[in-house]
Amino acid sequence: MRPHGHIKRVFSIALILLISIVTGQNLRAFSIQRDNSLAARIQRIENGLVPNPGFVLKGQTPRHATIFDRMRDYRVPGVSIAVINDDKIEWAKAYGLKEAGGNDPVSSETLFQAASISKSVSAAAALYYVEKGLLTLDENVNDKLRSWKVPDNEWTKEKKVTLRGILSHSAGLTVSGFPGYVRGSPVPTLRQILEGEKPANTAPIRVDIEIGSRFRYAGGGYTVMQQLLMDVLNKPFPEIMKETVLDRIGMTDSTYEQPLPERLLGRETAGHLMNGMAIKEKWHTYPELAAAGLWTTPTDLCRFAIEIMLSEQGKSNKVLSKTMVGQMLTLQKGDFGLGLVLRGTKKEFHFTHSGGNAGFRCIFLAFPERGQGAAVMTNGDPGSDLFMEILRSLGLEYGWSFYDPKVKIPAEIRPKKLNALAGTYQFTPASQITIIMDKDGLVAESLYAVPTGWTKCELYPQSEAEFFNLKTEDIITFIRDPAGNVTGLMVKRGPQERKAAKIK
Repeated sequence: MRPHGHIKRVFSIALILLISIVTGQNLRAFSIQRDNSLAARIQRIENGLVPNPGFVLKGQTPRHATIFDRMRDYRVPGVSIAVINDDKIEWAKAYGLKEAGGNDPVSSETLFQAASISKSVSAAAALYYVEKGLLTLDENVNDKLRSWKVPDNEWTKEKKVTLRGILSHSAGLTVSGFPGYVRGSPVPTLRQILEGEKPANTAPIRVDIEIGSRFRYAGGGYTVMQQLLMDVLNKPFPEIMKETVLDRIGMTDSTYEQPLPERLLGRETAGHLMNGMAIKEKWHTYPELAAAGLWTTPTDLCRFAIEIMLSEQGKSNKVLSKTMVGQMLTLQKGDFGLGLVLRGTKKEFHFTHSGGNAGFRCIFLAFPERGQGAAVMTNGDPGSDLFMEILRSLGLEYGWSFYDPKVKIPAEIRPKKLNALAGTYQFTPASQITIIMDKDGLVAESLYAVPTGWTKCELYPQSEAEFFNLKTEDIITFIRDPAGNVTGLMVKRGPQERKAAKIK
């Protein structure tokens, strides 16, 4: 009977192949051929990372790598993932180690620093008190601030700093992000941070552009919001967050306590530098709690995302009403709503936020119409590139076309024009990038000091001035003076830009 059964299986596979050829259907669409068990789905995701920034050349077949390959390439010791499907957490899994060279594995319960994702969760708390009538979105925050106030200056004469402006990064406030404080070193009070007084390691938080004129990312604004909530409620900020958001949603593995309290020590992972080594004292302390202070897990971040999605559908109101979530998910400035980045349209519409503290990189996202989403947390500075590769692999499996690799067709540029771009370019303060011309075209060397394991990458022209590569998300734009001489370049990755002057 076995030979006969084998012949039947071969005939069935041949028939499917014939049908797929005649109808033009992708063979992967046939469930008889595709193992749709959860274990198989996870395995495809783990083995489906594309080692590039999401660009593929037309006609090129991307090569795939495993998550372990890419963790090694990027020198990221540990990764934790949780995935949402049908408005529920479908699976969670962790990979690697809490600390390079150690033996303690990362688990789904291991705590990571959420960095700027803290802003999304703290924004929900602020909006909760808007609905309770203790705050309003469009009043002057100085009307409710008690222990400190935003200093008035020429930029605050006509317009005032509001909660809406803070949550959408359009309040004109300074200080983009915070470096944190090495464990054991002096930690400033919140007022010292707001005033830029020692031991604070950042500048005073002030308005220095026209309020509401444009989007400018400002962790400083969320620090003002932290003080606002503490003044209005007369409670420590971690307690406010626990009562208002974390306990209500069931984020039982999350805290805004900084430094991490003794009862949770041992559950956290260490942060790691670009070279894969653990940072001094394992992690930094962030007293800027609303902006960067959350310790959490991908599973808890997915619980937060699910609550936002269900509230938007009117199916839950543990923290916010459908109406208020609607405001969160309405564009304010740039691609920001209130505490959330908003991208895509229709089924590809999703809310998201990423984060980067010293030694940690992470992201979460959710597609409300699909009831899907994910959170990825890493314990390494190169983790941003890694989590994007993981998102693209998740997108391929779950059908998120927003994260499909983008097909690029290089422009044809004469070698003489390419030769003019070669040279050494100096960033401030010390790093350099060298552009050389070889037989295949332009090649960039040392795009960063040690750029996530890459030291060289080929540059492909998309115009005479703009170039992309297949190893990072950077777009390099060459700068010319009025006479046409190349004087420098700009390296852009997302909203971040770095300028370099040509020195030879």
